[in-house]
Amino acid sequence: MTIYDISKQAGVSIATVSRVLNGSANVKPKTRKKVLEVMEQCGYTPNAFARGLGLDSMNTIGILCADSSDLYLAKAVYFIEKNLRAGGYHSILCCTGYELESKKSSLSLLLNQRVDSVIMVGSTFIEEESGDNQYIRNAALQTPIMLLNADLDCSNVYCTMCDDFKATQEAASFLFGQGITDILYLYNSTSYSGRKKLSGYQSAYLMKDIPLNKQYQQFFPGSREDIDGVCQFLNALHQKGLDFHAVISSEDMLAAGAVKYARMNNLSIPEDLSIIGYNNSLLSTCCEPELSSIDNHLETLCSQLVKTCIGILNGEEMPQKTIFSGELVKRSSTK
Repeated sequence: MTIYDISKQAGVSIATVSRVLNGSANVKPKTRKKVLEVMEQCGYTPNAFARGLGLDSMNTIGILCADSSDLYLAKAVYFIEKNLRAGGYHSILCCTGYELESKKSSLSLLLNQRVDSVIMVGSTFIEEESGDNQYIRNAALQTPIMLLNADLDCSNVYCTMCDDFKATQEAASFLFGQGITDILYLYNSTSYSGRKKLSGYQSAYLMKDIPLNKQYQQFFPGSREDIDGVCQFLNALHQKGLDFHAVISSEDMLAAGAVKYARMNNLSIPEDLSIIGYNNSLLSTCCEPELSSIDNHLETLCSQLVKTCIGILNGEEMPQKTIFSGELVKRSSTK
């Protein structure tokens, strides 16, 4: 039994059922009574409001993650589960892959398990086309939806994110300050976060009134784990005559490929080529030289996200959006 079934049996819209669940005064008493009677007859318990109504809670949070083998996502899941346990909650993890239909079915599975809330880990769950995000809006009518490092304007959806736009903007500006303007931006994702990072890079050029060359915005089509592939990709650009003296990448894996490219071409780092990664992951200190990388403070993001989630379930007023700033951690790959 879902909110859609209730609306159908009561002969009212889903929005009206949602207003009844929220205790909105903008519902006629007769309509409110009818909706509540249908809920009682059907034995429907709205999870999102279970605590506020004094009903039993499963004390379980659903977690959606596209790829648990991804270093960033795996670490995020670890931090989230750690904080949930500390708050007295269990969790159910579903690895969805990147296909929209798989995301939808996994979300539906968690909702059928009557979880108290759903956490979506990573910006890949927000689609470019607004209509493709309707599955999240529909789910938010039943339970609070928490987004990590993604943004969606919708009631009962709560976002905790890093300002990726500003982070890459500041990274490019840092290189400008060293006299480097031919900066290659290397990325392999068009997710919400990926688009923000790219926009930040572009904005840095516009702010400094430096011509923005599309040739320096390169999408790597292979796997982010294919460091050799990244190296060959950059080498092919070099052989085609594209000169660049710095690389900003959307994640550390790609930056590691840039380090390998520099070694292949006997380029000195950072004298001939400066490199900046993203996520400040373990890879940033495993490279030689160590990578400068943007720290998006993942542990802080996850802690705040869980704090918001538990606060909502306890009936507290919590911010719908919380935004943290990234920080460029300077190491030997930049001057």
